Amino acid sequence: MSDSIIVATTQDHLEVETIQDDVVVLRGGLISVVIQTSAINFGLLSEEEQDATIYAYAGLLNSLSFPVQIVIKSEKKDISSYLELLVAQEKKLKDETMKTRMSQYRNFIETTIQEQNVLDKKFYIIVSYQMVTLSGKVEITEELLSRAKADLEPKRDHIIKQLTRIGLTAQQLNSQNLMKLFHGYYNSTVKGQKFTTAADYETPVVAPNIAK
Repeated sequence: MSDSIIVATTQDHLEVETIQDDVVVLRGGLISVVIQTSAINFGLLSEEEQDATIYAYAGLLNSLSFPVQIVIKSEKKDISSYLELLVAQEKKLKDETMKTRMSQYRNFIETTIQEQNVLDKKFYIIVSYQMVTLSGKVEITEELLSRAKADLEPKRDHIIKQLTRIGLTAQQLNSQNLMKLFHGYYNSTVKGQKFTTAADYETPVVAPNIAK
């Protein structure tokens, strides 16, 4: 049996090559910006407001001269921080009646979330730039990243402007938030970790070697 060390990991099967300069670079040279947008409760709008929203959304779609992806990410709502806050507030209370009510409220919230399986939904629009070469191989260089961003930024600005007409707020995810998004996607069972720098993620996905 060979004693050679196998260095291949699950990382080799991921589509993400790197995250840098607020863009995601996928294997094969696809470079993308990710725009996170707010949401509106369409059912609570008046009929006139619903018509205006539909009209504005149609205007957004008709204004596009480039492809986009719309992604909806659903995950079980994490209220652990809120529950910790309630516990802290409960400890500060002197009145026993208020402490009891606070405890009952905390238990009610926790039980409701568990039984109803409340989901937290986040909405994203992705715009991509594809670098095509005759060889089919793409070397990710600073020049390529600059060219991609020059192509993507006007498209990003156009989408954000159109979303504002619908009554939505939107912003491009920066590198930090992109790393958090993808780390959470590939490590959905990991809870309680907090990250401040790219190195905290301890993964080659976000620690690439960019050719100069």
